[in-house]
Amino acid sequence: MLSEAELRAHTGRIQDEGYTILERVIEPELVDALVEDLYRIERRYGIQPAKNLFEGRKTVRIYNLLVHGKLYERIPVHENVLPLVERVLDPGCLVSSLSSIAICPGERAQPIHSDDQLIPIPRPHPPLVCNTMWALTDFTAENGATRIVPGSHRFDSHPVIGEQYDTIAAEMPKGSVLVWNGSLWHGGGANRTNERRIGIAMNYCAGFIRQQENQQLGIPREIAKGFSQRLRELVGYSVYNGLIGHIDKRSPMFLLEEDSPDARLVWDSHGSFLLEA
Repeated sequence: MLSEAELRAHTGRIQDEGYTILERVIEPELVDALVEDLYRIERRYGIQPAKNLFEGRKTVRIYNLLVHGKLYERIPVHENVLPLVERVLDPGCLVSSLSSIAICPGERAQPIHSDDQLIPIPRPHPPLVCNTMWALTDFTAENGATRIVPGSHRFDSHPVIGEQYDTIAAEMPKGSVLVWNGSLWHGGGANRTNERRIGIAMNYCAGFIRQQENQQLGIPREIAKGFSQRLRELVGYSVYNGLIGHIDKRSPMFLLEEDSPDARLVWDSHGSFLLEA
């Protein structure tokens, strides 16, 4: 687990540069197990690359990984990553999406973009999205390491899709994690090698905005019942700041546990006058 000093240092880098790299923080056995299982899923479901430039015509993506087995439940709550994300957003953050991205040989560079580009509010703004890329293989400039524009999270505009920008490669060894502010300009790199660049995109958003993948509808309730308490909260069975997401004054957790306690909502607190008309 990252120390307090390490958390402060990495948080500072994200504030200043828009990103940071956590080197070799994922257990090697977990990395290897993920690579093996992703190949299993790809074979079982016959998953093929998309037919558009953004997703990649030579890139294999597997979405909604939490429905594919207990192995993937370890990713959103990893003790070396989640505490940093909670510093960038807050502990009420949510899983926005969880997918794998395998950039195959011959793939072109992905268009530079920002992950909050479709959220219609002016830039720059406080972090609404904090995304992470787990390196399941070494990430190099030659095999498709994520390309980034340092400091671009402070720009007052989004990149123009298809335009060329000066970028650097976020190179990192297998088992490392790239963490960035969702406003950072970035994109997957071109793969000029003979091997796949395999990563896991573990993406989070603030608890008050809509998730990229609809977790409550996309994950069968019977699967969610088997999640840990923290993972249930992260996928949306929770109430943000005592208000956002409740169901008839109850936490959505009752859908998984009938005897779950009622949520303590904002109007139950001394600050309820803030909401009076």
